[in-house]
Amino acid sequence: MTRNYNEESSDKDGNKFAHSFDYDVLHKYMLKSFLPYFVKPGKALELGCFEGRFTKRLANEFSDLTCVEASEKAIGIAQLALPDITIYNDVFETVALRNQYDNIIMTHVLEHLDDPVFVLKRINNEWLSDKGRLFLVCPNANAPSRQIAVKMGLISHNSAVTPSEKEHGHHITYSLDTLERDAREAGLKVIRREGIFFKALANFQWDKLLKTDIISHEFLEGCYELGHVYPDLCSSIFLLCEKG
Repeated sequence: MTRNYNEESSDKDGNKFAHSFDYDVLHKYMLKSFLPYFVKPGKALELGCFEGRFTKRLANEFSDLTCVEASEKAIGIAQLALPDITIYNDVFETVALRNQYDNIIMTHVLEHLDDPVFVLKRINNEWLSDKGRLFLVCPNANAPSRQIAVKMGLISHNSAVTPSEKEHGHHITYSLDTLERDAREAGLKVIRREGIFFKALANFQWDKLLKTDIISHEFLEGCYELGHVYPDLCSSIFLLCEKG
């Protein structure tokens, strides 16, 4: 079946593809988690830039940044905001990249792929330099917000793919063990595993709270720090990988 990436990345009947929580909170703490491990100086590749919101943060860290994005609609928005960034409108399965990269960033993308192990193999065998690192982040099946949804009867089990997630092109909901399974099957060497941001509320609940004075900067920092204690109870899971 031919996929419509413009359609998958669109908001649907109040079900957002990305939330304010993603842009304003999670992106900040993903970058904070990555910073100690970036290979600098070095080339960077972002696989799946969507509309370029996280790309803007990466552009502040790397002078040589390339992106690949399947949605033409999303690229149009990203390119307006980032006219100097090279963005390939292609899918990871077929895109032809001429370079190898010292930093490859893939955040909340792997769960959308038809064959994630195949793409991870391309990263390992073709695109990752000998000194390079892959920064791989996915939504976490075991996040407390999902576990609460199971207890409420809203979803059947932690790793279920909900109807709204399917509409947005999700094929799997990863946990740390299954994410590491696919990375290792692709030949990658996993050198670090972490959780990013302890999260007990759903994204739409966070969006509402962020508009109030209930959530302080200190509270956000506390959730980030608590994520280091309980990585399996975080919003997202993060594997740092090297070429295998």
